[in-house]
Amino acid sequence: MTRKLNFFVLAMLFGATAVHAQYTDQINTNRPGQSMSGYSVGKTVMQIETGISGTKDEHEVLNYEAKGIALDFAVRYGAFAEELEFILDMQYRFDQYSDALYTYNRNDFKNLSFGAKYLVYDPNKNYKPEVNVISWHANHKFKWHSLIPTIAVYGGFNLLGKNNPYSFPKDGLSPKLMGITHNNFGKWVWVNNFILDKIGTSYPSYGWITTVTRGFNEHWTGFVEFQAYKSDYYADGVIRGGAAYLLSDNMQLDASISTNFKDTPSILYGGVGFSWRFDADYHDILLPGKGDRENLLEEDKKKQKDEKDKRKKEREELLEEPAAEPQP
Repeated sequence: MTRKLNFFVLAMLFGATAVHAQYTDQINTNRPGQSMSGYSVGKTVMQIETGISGTKDEHEVLNYEAKGIALDFAVRYGAFAEELEFILDMQYRFDQYSDALYTYNRNDFKNLSFGAKYLVYDPNKNYKPEVNVISWHANHKFKWHSLIPTIAVYGGFNLLGKNNPYSFPKDGLSPKLMGITHNNFGKWVWVNNFILDKIGTSYPSYGWITTVTRGFNEHWTGFVEFQAYKSDYYADGVIRGGAAYLLSDNMQLDASISTNFKDTPSILYGGVGFSWRFDADYHDILLPGKGDRENLLEEDKKKQKDEKDKRKKEREELLEEPAAEPQP
């Protein structure tokens, strides 16, 4: 049994003993996709998620091209409660823009936002699945309970300058809201983000991101993602794919590629990233009392004792029965 499988078994068995924490045995990062997971990093835990990517935009109608690089940087910090985390998310872009008349260099924040995410509902909190101590298959069959999603909400602000070449002047300070659903199906994870962005500006944006992630072994995971966004100014759909490699419990490498379905403009992004978690200040909090594992062990011992007493009683009854008299 692998270390990761050991962890999941222990997490299930000790579920009644520990406070329902957002902290996981291994790093939980939003990279390399663009969606935000429903769970926080954990109280007092800080996480840094970085990346660099090459970008290429081409517009067939307006006849322009923009090539460059983008630097991604996000800081996540859990504070006040296990369900709450604060997020600073930014992307700084350098590119060269060319059209029929001009060629010039641009650089500024493509994205700069700050906000907080809170876990509203976790279907696994106080949920005690029935554990079969005899059958492995019974414990790993599909459970309808897994269809109930974890639900989280995010609220924050975009913080962009008025002369930013990648945004409109009134986009400078604008609210951003998001609803998040998160489902775990064993090795599969399905996350959905429903986004209302740039609220109150001339071009508010409505978006949806759906991400499916698959774990292959202790180190490798892969994902596919679709993002759709729409405003009065622009609408598009983007598909992404990539993989992540777990270097240690607190470090991860990733790589991804993104493209869209249209040529007004067509986009192509590809990059690599690194995530690091600092959790030295994190401490598990335990409640008094026995957990599920202790109860299961006691039940198993009682069952064995009952079986032993039953067999002993049957043997004694056989010895007490009088021998049958021979027939003439």
